[in-house]
Amino acid sequence: MKNTANNSKENSNGQNSAMHILIIEDDLEAAGWLKKGLKESGHVVDHASDGETGLALALSEPFDVLIIDRMLPKMDGLTIVKKAREEGVKTPVLILSALGEVDEKVDGLRAGADDYLPKPYAFSELLARVEGLVRRKDTEPQQTVLKAQDLEIDLLTRKAKRGDQEILLQPREFKLLEYLMRNADQVVTRTMLLENVWNYHFDPQTNVIDVHISRLRGKIDKDFDTPILETVRGAGYMIRAHKP
Repeated sequence: MKNTANNSKENSNGQNSAMHILIIEDDLEAAGWLKKGLKESGHVVDHASDGETGLALALSEPFDVLIIDRMLPKMDGLTIVKKAREEGVKTPVLILSALGEVDEKVDGLRAGADDYLPKPYAFSELLARVEGLVRRKDTEPQQTVLKAQDLEIDLLTRKAKRGDQEILLQPREFKLLEYLMRNADQVVTRTMLLENVWNYHFDPQTNVIDVHISRLRGKIDKDFDTPILETVRGAGYMIRAHKP
């Protein structure tokens, strides 16, 4: 799964933007020092002390920056980055490591990290690098059209079409389709849909998802030869980006 949202908010001084930052660091003293400095700089900070927990957080919540130590229990930092990128996470990543040789830095960047800072480091340099990563991300052009096979949705006009045929969608149907297409070729669970499309953080024990999936399937698949919206039995739903 995939985490690209920007949670930035203006600080009271109006000069910087508050960021939601995830630190994945097993050295609790170092993590505490870093967390304290980032919070004092106006940012919201979460912390994971092992690689598996860190990856799970990185895949499940939207962060503005990931700060990842290279040597971690359960899963090393480079593996976290690789797996996150494979899942479509585009959040900027800063790797921290005591391994500061050129080859080590190259390995980190090739794994998918955006920057690499050797230990020991000055907090002011780390903060400047983090802010630089976010500025770079904010200047990248935003994707406004999502495509899967011959299905296309325009995020600006809120219109959908398959081939040359326009598909009329209700606002909730569009939001559902957008979420599925942003996660194309990945199984989307009922819990993910409830949290991200309906903003429920609990299961209301209704058939609301089934009803909307059925309506959506009737609009994007019924009159076409190749089904694009699949039900993955016992798991959830999936939009196929490419024909099987």
